[in-house]
Amino acid sequence: MNSAQVGNPRPAADAVAEPGPPERFGMGVEGQRRADLGDGSFRNPIVGGDHPDPSILKDGADYYMTFSSLRSCPGAVIWHSRDLVNWSPITAALTQPIGTVGAPNLLRHNGRYFVYIPAQRGGRVTIHVIHADNILGPWSDPVDLGLEGCLDPAHAVDEDGRRHLFVNGARRIALTDDGLATVGGLVPTPAGAGNAPRLLRRGEFFYSLGAVVSSDGAAGSHAVTMARSPSLLGPWEACPFPLIARTNGAAEAWWTSGHANLVEGPAGDWWLVCHGHENGVRLGRQTLLQPVEWTRDGWCRVKGDRLDRPQRKPRHGTASPAGAPLSDDFSSDRLGLQWSFFNAAPDELHRARYDGAGLLLRGKGTSLADCSPLTCVVGDRSYVAEVEFELTGAAQGGLALFHDARGFVGVGIGDGDMHTYSYGQEHRWMQQPVPGCHHRLRVTNRRQLVTFEHAIGDGPWVQSPWLREVSALHQTVSDGLASLRLAVFAAGEGEVRLRRFSYQGPAHEL
Repeated sequence: MNSAQVGNPRPAADAVAEPGPPERFGMGVEGQRRADLGDGSFRNPIVGGDHPDPSILKDGADYYMTFSSLRSCPGAVIWHSRDLVNWSPITAALTQPIGTVGAPNLLRHNGRYFVYIPAQRGGRVTIHVIHADNILGPWSDPVDLGLEGCLDPAHAVDEDGRRHLFVNGARRIALTDDGLATVGGLVPTPAGAGNAPRLLRRGEFFYSLGAVVSSDGAAGSHAVTMARSPSLLGPWEACPFPLIARTNGAAEAWWTSGHANLVEGPAGDWWLVCHGHENGVRLGRQTLLQPVEWTRDGWCRVKGDRLDRPQRKPRHGTASPAGAPLSDDFSSDRLGLQWSFFNAAPDELHRARYDGAGLLLRGKGTSLADCSPLTCVVGDRSYVAEVEFELTGAAQGGLALFHDARGFVGVGIGDGDMHTYSYGQEHRWMQQPVPGCHHRLRVTNRRQLVTFEHAIGDGPWVQSPWLREVSALHQTVSDGLASLRLAVFAAGEGEVRLRRFSYQGPAHEL
């Protein structure tokens, strides 16, 4: 898929103003924060916003990375970089809903690209695989491997060239040569690496990384363990220092290090990529980069400054685009990579079609709670977003911050009324009449304090008296793994024509 064309961003004068000293980040598109500081250094996160369970692939001078897409479709969005710091999305590999998508594994084998994807639908958990001859696609339909109850796939090729898949519970299964089916059954593999295994071969050893819950760090944080073996089939030797990366206490800026990957940098040095929570910031599990060093006896450990401080970029990388605009003028005939449907049904993507005047979104459900909104991930702590739309039939259109079907805040307009939603329910006492079918909505998020404004057609903005604090709508507080996302929605009978969506991050904060 190609990203939709960019709508006109709001002028810098409308950027969010906040108290307190600025924090040093690079300035990206639309005022979004950027990891590259422009002076040969970077500051985490390298991919901001909720991008959990990274899987990274080095492919010559190029690097590719994908993440868990959870209940969003399209999913398995693949990002590209040539320096490990500047990343931009290039395609969505998974365009069919297969359930709640967990930690994927992206790889290349014999010239073909694969993504092994665990998914849960109803009470069934299994692993699918998709493949493509070109990283940009087209990608195949998902193939169900029939691995009931399995998560966290990790592909590896043994010393004899045979393919294997490691999964949760310290288990392994052989794969066919084409990687599209299993051979035999699951066998125990005590690799000593905990959950979320990642495997690589370096020198005479195979190495296995895993995640374990850290008992002496911040609540819910993970630590990275390592084991190695001269054979992929074992026996495995545990690293003499048990935690190669961890969170040392609740006061640290980043609580990390989950789903870690080791990757060789452009200059031959090595780096650890993982996800982590930014302490006190409700943006989900963001992607982090830190240098590692190999010891003389063949183990590795992290080095460098604290994760919240600027660090030297990997050497010899090539400049590449960073980030992507969230704004959309809906003039493309394809859904932009910033958008995904929440809890998509099998035919969900058919709800959206272009008619030359915007994106027509067919209504679903009765309200924000059950309409499968169109969402996008945000990587800024504060921002302003607007949507302009027209109503057809008995549809309700709106703008929201959406966690899941039980946790959201937003404003919808339909049937001549404005509907206000807060913490998963509609406040009917706040309904007010609004005439017409052409509307604009604006949301301002100042570090979890959210206000909405409404304008009829091209008329003046009118601010809602309703102010909400939304920090509780987050995976560390609420059930579920998703973060709070921006969302546009269409509920009820009829259609909503989206004409323009614009986004502006807090440029001054950079």
